[in-house]
Formats: sequence, structure tokens, C-alpha cells
Amino acid sequence: MRSGADPSTVRIEVRVELKPGIMDAEAASIERALGLLGLASVPRVATARIYDLEFSAVTSEEAGRLADQAVERLLANPVIHRVTVRPVPA
Repeated sequence: MRSGADPSTVRIEVRVELKPGIMDAEAASIERALGLLGLASVPRVATARIYDLEFSAVTSEEAGRLADQAVERLLANPVIHRVTVRPVPA
């Protein structure tokens, strides 16, 4: 949490990752690079984006609903992405 953050804010973490079976080219490239660096003991790499949304002057329930709207309208494609939305403890 940022120092000086308003205690009346609600933070929601949105994690967006590719669904199983969808090609993750960035992860595949990292896997190969780790092997070249001698770190072949990493059997799997996956990438994800984490969005830390901070809402003010809303309830926790409203913040969750607004985060869901952000996911549906902007942050993820339901065809290829798996999404986890969770509140961030204060």
C-alpha cells in the first residue's frame, strides 16, 4: 500500500492470465532463456497481468462490482483469459 493512502479507499486486485491451451509466447521465450542460463529446473513459466484498482467513496461490494465491470469492458477477453478478482486487505 502506498504511504499516505486514504483509509476510506478500497483496493481490488485483478489478475488476468491466459487460459490453459492458449499459447503464451512470452512465457515460452522465458522458459527457453532460463534453460540457456542453466536454470533448466524451472519446468513451467506462465505470465499474468495484475491490475491494482483503488476505489474511493464506495463500499467493498460496490468496488467489487466496479472491478468486474472494468474486467468485462476493458481488462480481459473472456475467450482467452482467466480472471481472478479479490479485495486487497487494508
